[in-house]
Order: sequence, then structure tokens, then C-alpha cells
Amino acid sequence: MSRQSGTYRRCNVAGEGYRAYLPTPLPPTPGLAIDTPLQERLDRANRAIGRLDGISAVLPDTTLFLYFYVRKEALLSSQIEGTQSSLSDLLLFEGEQTPVAGLDDVREVSNYVAAMDHGLRRMRQDNFPLSLRLIREMHAILLREGRGAAKDPGEFRRSQNWIGGSRPGNARFVPPPPEAVMDCLGSLEKFLHDDPQPTPLLIKAALAHVQFETIHPFLDGNGRMGRLLITLLLCGEGALKEPLLYLSLYFKAHRDAYYDWLQRVRETGDWEGWLGFFLTGVEETAETATETARRILGLFAADRSRIADGSKSGATDLRLHEQMQKRPVFTVAQAMRALAMTAPTVAASIARMERLGIVKETTGRKRDRVYSYAPYLAILSEGAEPIG
Repeated sequence: MSRQSGTYRRCNVAGEGYRAYLPTPLPPTPGLAIDTPLQERLDRANRAIGRLDGISAVLPDTTLFLYFYVRKEALLSSQIEGTQSSLSDLLLFEGEQTPVAGLDDVREVSNYVAAMDHGLRRMRQDNFPLSLRLIREMHAILLREGRGAAKDPGEFRRSQNWIGGSRPGNARFVPPPPEAVMDCLGSLEKFLHDDPQPTPLLIKAALAHVQFETIHPFLDGNGRMGRLLITLLLCGEGALKEPLLYLSLYFKAHRDAYYDWLQRVRETGDWEGWLGFFLTGVEETAETATETARRILGLFAADRSRIADGSKSGATDLRLHEQMQKRPVFTVAQAMRALAMTAPTVAASIARMERLGIVKETTGRKRDRVYSYAPYLAILSEGAEPIG
């Protein structure tokens, strides 16, 4: 179906003219044409989300999985924007070790985690609505350190930005002019609150993401905030009890198609095509996250069995193994503090698990060594390698 999803406004800066895009308020007009294949995709995506949400009921420690799934989403979303951090880098940074990637890259990922935590906590504990105010609060955290710290964290833009090119006049896409930003955002906020009409949740998340990216309301961090918006909607409206869906894995794997679809909606109004792409991503990513949880549980059980069968010091080694599930990148000193054990006891336990192939030393140094629960970290890191 062909429809107009926005209009252009002629603008001028420094004597040069350009066209800025103003999106039409949601929902699309005419309404979405949900044919049978698209409805089937929607149904499959909803079922996959349900299975993922259900697995949290059988996890022995939901907070453990949540800790790493949130960090994986943060890492993937930041990588789409060009950061070169890895999951190991983030865990090293949080453990007060020196990451391989630059500190600015790792701080950006860490800020994403903090912004997500803040948004979910405000919505759940403070009963705060998903709103422009909450989006600004989260953006202030997202850009509080690193490369975006000088680009008005927590403030909607008061100047023109653009995507591609060196200036608005030769840009690939120019979002609304600054004087139109608040009107566009006001309409988006109403849509999020089911005004003028309720919208099925996954469809709402898909449409709202494109609209936010099109408005591009901040000077920096729009892509990450737009992807955070998806998580807030799914958790805030009850599709997921916890943010276990790392949808940025799909966006990263199909990055060119992802950006092409955002632009195609603006140019042709093909919301149905975008919705199909988005729902396929939800289904695939939810299934991947569910299977990942099952594989991790299987790994933990198998390694516990190997440790118990292969060592006279099984009780000590099992305690360290349990701690490694919470912190899969660690030093002897960190394990000593966490377990109240002596250095020789921890070192001996690490050596036994190295022989079993469970633990791997990562630095090659003789001092200040860093160890990892290598098989576990490998599963967590799948798809999270920096983009070359």
C-alpha cells in the first residue's frame, strides 16, 4: 500500500536551502493492511515473546541471566553506532580492570546499561509513565560520559541535525527542524499512551521506533534511545517481565537492511514492510535468547558434574564455579573477597578448573592475571563481536 508518511519543509541555513522531513502523526493513515502472512508473523512473534518470558519462571537465578542479557543488548546497540567494545571489555571495566577497547567505547556501553536500569526502575518502582520526561532522564544518563557528553545530555535539540553528508544541504536525510521537534514528540507520546486509539504492543513498538528515529530529537544518542524505547514498551506493558530480549542482535546482523527500512518508510510509507522485518527480528531474537538460556543451564549442570567427579576439593571448586556464574571474568583477589578464601585456596581451585577446560587465563602475564569462565563467556558473546 502506498501512503504518505510525512511531508517536507523548505528550510535555510547560512544561505543554503534544504528540505527537512516532518513525519505524519501515528498511527499511519490509511491504516495498516495486516494481511494473512503479516498476521502469522505477528502471531509467531507474540508466541516467541511468550516463551522467552516463560523461561524466566524456570531459571534458578533470574537476576543472573538478566545481568548479562541487559549487557548484551547494551553492547549490541552501541556497536551498531560504531563502538568497538566487547562483552569481555565491559565485564573487565565493571570489575575495575583495564579493558582492551578504548575507555570511551566501554563507558558508552556502561551508560546504556545504567539508562535502561533507570527507565525500568522509574516505571516499576515509581509507577512513572513512559513519557518524554523519562526519555530525557534516560538520555542524560546515556550521554553523561564519553563522546556525547558535550552534546546536551537530557535535552531535546535546539538546532538542526542531519544523517549522512557534511551539512543539511547534502545530507541523506534531514529530520524535522528544531522548532517542530516538540510537536512531533508530543504526537508520539500520545501514540505511546494509546491516543487516538489502542495499538497492539509489538506493532506499537515497531511504529514508535521508526517515528523516534525519524524525529531524531537529540544531538546524539538517537539510535540507542530509539532501541531502548522498544525495551521499555515491551517491559512496561507486560509482554516481558524482564528485559531478556536483545533485539539489537538482529539489527546488527542486518544493519544495512535496518537502516534501509527506516528510510523506506519515510519515502514510501511502507509500514507493512518494516513491520514484517521487525516481527521477524523479534521472533528470531526471542527464540535465540530462549535457546541461549537453555544452553547456559546445560553448561552449568555439566560443569558442576565434572567438578564434583574430578576433584577431592569439590566443595571449594563448586563454590568458585557458582561465583564464576555471577562474574565470569575475574582475578584471584576478586574471588578471594567474594568467597572469603585465601589466595592459595583460590589459586589451587582455578588451576584444577583450568585442567578441566572450564577456566582460561586471558592475559598471558605472570602477575595481575585475569581469568574467565571461558565456555560460558563464549555463549554469552555469540554475535557480540565488534563490527569490523
